[in-house]
This record gives sequence, C-alpha cells and structure tokens, in this order.
Amino acid sequence: MITGAQIRMARGYAKLSAKRLAEVSDVAESTIKRMEAIEGIPTASGTNLAKVQQALEAQGIQFLDNGDVAGGPGVALRSGE
Repeated sequence: MITGAQIRMARGYAKLSAKRLAEVSDVAESTIKRMEAIEGIPTASGTNLAKVQQALEAQGIQFLDNGDVAGGPGVALRSGE
C-alpha cells in the first residue's frame, strides 16, 4: 500500500496538480487531498487508492517500499522516463 507522503512526492515528480490527478485517476480532488494529508496509509477505499497508484504509475512513477530504499517508502521515476 502506498502512503500519503508517496502520493505527494509522486504527484510532484509527475508535475500533476491535484485537480489533474483527480481527472486522470477518476477520484475526487477532495479525496486526493485527504489521502495526501495522511503520513501513513490513507484510510480511503482500496479502489480509490489503487486508481491513484495506477494513474501515477502510468505517468512513469515507481513506488518504492521500505525494502527498496533506506529511510522508508519513496518514489522514483522509472528508467527511461
């Protein structure tokens, strides 16, 4: 599961506004903002969280878990993006 901080970071990497991420993920902008306000795993529905993750991955974002990077979960641009 991705965290609110990862969503914030990923949106920044992808240069997407909250409004644009809402459009491409088919999740309400207010829901995106609530997800981003949480430091841990957002309490949003699993479906909405998956939609946001898939939309960001389609923009070239790779989500990293604790085993991928020292210091906790993170994000990166996929190679060649």
